[in-house]
Amino acid sequence: MPHKMLKLSTLAILIAGASQANAAVYTVVPVDQNSTLKDQPYFDKAQSGAPLLYSSTGIQDSGTDASCFSGDCTSETYKVTSEARRGTEGTPIADTTPYNQNSQDITNQYQLQNYCDNNLGYGTCDIWAESQFFGRDYADNDEWNGQGLGGLQKKQAAWVNGYHSNAQGLVDGAPVNTFAEDDAKYDGTQKANLGAIVANTTDSTVKGTVGTDFVYGITSSALFENASGKPRAFSKRGFVNTNSQSVQLAPVSSIASVAGNENAATLVSNMGQTQANDAVMLDGKLLVVGSSSYAASFYAQDRDGDYRDDENKLPNADDILKDSPQNLDFNRLKSCTTNASENLYSNWECQFSTFANEAAVWLVNANGTVTSHAITAGNGDNRDGLAVIDKDNDSLSFQASAQAVALDTNGDPIAVGYSTTDVKNDYYAMQAAYFTAKAGNLASWTRTMIPGLDIEPGDDRDFTYTIANGVNSNSVIVGDAKGNGEKPQRAFVYKAGQGNAQFFDQLAPSLFFKDSNSNAAAINNNDQVVGWVDIESSNGKEARHRAFTYINGTAQGPLKAGGAWMLDDLTNDGVVNSIANSYRIVDATGINNAGVIAATAYYCHDGYENLSKLAHCNGTEQQVVVKLVPKAGATAEDIQPRVKDEEPPFKRSGGSLGILALTALGFIGFRRRK
Repeated sequence: MPHKMLKLSTLAILIAGASQANAAVYTVVPVDQNSTLKDQPYFDKAQSGAPLLYSSTGIQDSGTDASCFSGDCTSETYKVTSEARRGTEGTPIADTTPYNQNSQDITNQYQLQNYCDNNLGYGTCDIWAESQFFGRDYADNDEWNGQGLGGLQKKQAAWVNGYHSNAQGLVDGAPVNTFAEDDAKYDGTQKANLGAIVANTTDSTVKGTVGTDFVYGITSSALFENASGKPRAFSKRGFVNTNSQSVQLAPVSSIASVAGNENAATLVSNMGQTQANDAVMLDGKLLVVGSSSYAASFYAQDRDGDYRDDENKLPNADDILKDSPQNLDFNRLKSCTTNASENLYSNWECQFSTFANEAAVWLVNANGTVTSHAITAGNGDNRDGLAVIDKDNDSLSFQASAQAVALDTNGDPIAVGYSTTDVKNDYYAMQAAYFTAKAGNLASWTRTMIPGLDIEPGDDRDFTYTIANGVNSNSVIVGDAKGNGEKPQRAFVYKAGQGNAQFFDQLAPSLFFKDSNSNAAAINNNDQVVGWVDIESSNGKEARHRAFTYINGTAQGPLKAGGAWMLDDLTNDGVVNSIANSYRIVDATGINNAGVIAATAYYCHDGYENLSKLAHCNGTEQQVVVKLVPKAGATAEDIQPRVKDEEPPFKRSGGSLGILALTALGFIGFRRRK
């Protein structure tokens, strides 16, 4: 049932806001939007002039700086990391496995729709899947003409049709170049077989910046062109930029001894993926955590030593190219691992290689020197006692990743993310975990599954997966538990070593209403959490979201301990024609110890028509990146909750509809939810 709405006229809203004009808890500071994607060429028939979509990814660490609530804090102090996109990703570059699905078999439009039906529950999954496959603003009933922006089909068809960059990582709005744009930087690959590099063909995202020396993130390989086709060296790799150089984070050194199989190790070292998800300074070096491939997952041994293969990981050529003149053969894909010493970049099939991945760490000097270790415990091709492939299900393989890292009160690293568990000796699933090590011994880590987040605690499966997204120096962890089937995604918080994880819908039920979806993205050392939560019941549609903050520790300025707020309420200054009322804060992705928040927002150039939560934009909304800076001296009296809306929950009109349509919602991290 839609929520009952408080009916207030625009005049009444103006009068209500006038009594507290210019009061607010956070100042909204726009972040520059200077992506060069808009100046790069795109497919000839593609939409021209379509606006880029900008999303925040994080905020620069503030170290030991005091909270901005208690003193001076200039908006220019901390850099915001973000990304710009032309269109849909299809399968997100920031996911170790697409949409955190262990099976890795989302390779065509049908499988995208099947994922949506089973996990998102929209009544419009056909539209969602078409947009993710053919791209944003694809031509209805003429999808194959290449007009859509982005999309999985363009990535897959790059071998034949070429490719143009769809995503670009930014720091304070400025593009970040990576090693992948330089053909001399492809060490560890069969570089001589790649061919000539093609400009403007990488996709990238910046995950963070530390101090003045380091920027890190994830990039795809550039496209190359040789006599066989247009290959990529690998699907994606972590990178670190330091002192005017860009360093590739190659798969960790343990791959050299994968079950004594040199062919398997060759495929991993050449085409295996890595991700740089988070980083912290440790003894003057950058400690980067993420994931690293260690074995092929499309053809590998189970625990009984039997080789198993999964042909669903290879799409049909006709699903990629309408009436394709080529075919894709699974036996040729198998040869990419069994005969990897041959030219990996001469077969289209090798471009579809999938991998088992482990949590990993890289230590990067300011001069670019890198050492690496596996975080996940391994012996041969086993990880945490599990084989590469589930013995009962060819589509399930071992997967683990470190999503965030902090130094605890002893100065030792604690990384959080997920690892694979064999649920009741029945099936593999990805479960939230944390990993601990001593600062002086990064080669040895201990994995602990977070209690209270079991995939199947009773007779029924509660969760598709659980994942930890953030951690602070107090070893407080936040993350998400994706409900199985019709159940929602639930944000959680957990203190390492203490009891069970707690869900935010239990801690703050007034904000996290029953069956709402939520995401806890980050937490700072003051135990302040940020993320997003539904603001309406979905009723089979894509529910709208807004960013929230929750105080898990002591009060922060005007924000009381145990309190939860929509950031839209904390930025509301009570003035309809103010800068603050030109924004609605949709997603918060990072918060530093000074309390400065990185967020994605909708921006209305001509201003929203009133101060309400879902006010109509008098023009066209744009998706932008903002920084929210705490106001020194703000008090609880400065908090002005936005009034409820005149409009029913699903009524939108005019320019507002485009940015809220399903074709755009994949861009700001809303995928891990019901």
